[in-house]
Amino acid sequence: MAETLAERLSAYAAGLKFEDLTPEAVHEVKRRLLDSLGCAMGAYKSEPATIARKLAGTVSSTFGATVIGTKHKSSAELAAFSNGVHFRYLDYNDTYLSKEPAHPSDNLAAVLAVAEPKGSDGKDIITAAVLAYEIQCRLCDAASIRARGWDHVTYGSFSTSLAAGKLLGLSAEQLTHAQGLAGVPNNAMRQTRVGMLSHWKGCAFANASRNGVFAALLASCGMTGASEVFEGEMGFWKQVSGPFELPTLGGNGEPFMINQTYIKFYPAEYHSQSAIDAALTLRPQLKSVDEIEKITIETFNAAVEIIGGEPEKWRPTTRETADHSLPYCVAVALTEGNVTLDSFDDVHLKDEKLLGLVQKIEVKANAELNKKYPEGIPNLIRIHTRGGETLEQEVTFPRGHARNPMTDPEVESKFKSLAEPLLSDAAIGEILDRCWNLEKQTHIGDLLALFAIP
Repeated sequence: MAETLAERLSAYAAGLKFEDLTPEAVHEVKRRLLDSLGCAMGAYKSEPATIARKLAGTVSSTFGATVIGTKHKSSAELAAFSNGVHFRYLDYNDTYLSKEPAHPSDNLAAVLAVAEPKGSDGKDIITAAVLAYEIQCRLCDAASIRARGWDHVTYGSFSTSLAAGKLLGLSAEQLTHAQGLAGVPNNAMRQTRVGMLSHWKGCAFANASRNGVFAALLASCGMTGASEVFEGEMGFWKQVSGPFELPTLGGNGEPFMINQTYIKFYPAEYHSQSAIDAALTLRPQLKSVDEIEKITIETFNAAVEIIGGEPEKWRPTTRETADHSLPYCVAVALTEGNVTLDSFDDVHLKDEKLLGLVQKIEVKANAELNKKYPEGIPNLIRIHTRGGETLEQEVTFPRGHARNPMTDPEVESKFKSLAEPLLSDAAIGEILDRCWNLEKQTHIGDLLALFAIP
């Protein structure tokens, strides 16, 4: 019989070794882990993160993993969920844009949740992380499932089950079963990101991580999964994605996808990052936002569909909706000269002057800009003033994009800004040292213990 796609992915996962990785991919894992852990500290006091920690705290396990922010070791799958909520909730972790968008560092919660109880070393963790990025991003390159009503986190069932399974030492056959156990029952509806958004927007991939870890653990115990999860008569291609050809996977001269993904400079949905940059470039040319008559944002179709097409985006009432609102993010940038975590608090969401500026913004698709996506993230802002002046700025590669990457010191600075309110200088220094020397770590639990908050 011909090799199935799940078998191909399993063979790749089972065969990938640390020695196969490029120095650039190894270094990028360190940057993404540090960035994600910073995002976790920034989200620590949020309601969803608090709920997730509370739930994870109700369970202890002999195969236990640290719940970030605590000393407690929960079950691997609940630790993956809780830590995944912390990584993702602020919408500040990394991004990949293709036929389907993704936040591939979401996978790190599953990697850590299995690596700690398994006793995996730093090289194992780096290899599993590169694998997870590779699988999810290549699937995003292959087909848009958003267009068919499914959420992008659905692809996470495959990437997390393979990464977790690799850390567990599963055979290629067991990894194939893990994909069936994860992929068949866990297809997420796109309703997560439609209308007024809820807590679940920042929790959806955490749930995919939980499911992926659980599937890998089942496979490790001998559980078999549905056959032909992709090609089957009622499989993924038929029900979810449509048929596709998966691009060549990284290694053997092919670059790894982790180096094609982007770190966020602002805590907002990625399609807005270049619009924020453009707004901040124009702001010094204004004496005051009061002189603005109208703002037009010309953008590409995906930005209109995701963050600039629904009426809720012009009067958001939740953080989740606001950080997914193109007009709101631009209005904040012009008003305050930055977009920060505080930009989405209740004070801002009830600021009628700010919301009044949001009402002056029109978002429309531009066919020429659409041609530049997803290689770039082009946003063009045109400000019309009461005095008859027109100010215009286009940005295609915002700070943090793979074509305009953040430096290591900038990544450190972002981490410190998120961690300093909760962690001591000594803990932060040790965390930085351990992350930058991740391949030398013998037990990831020692790093995670530094995040315990009194």
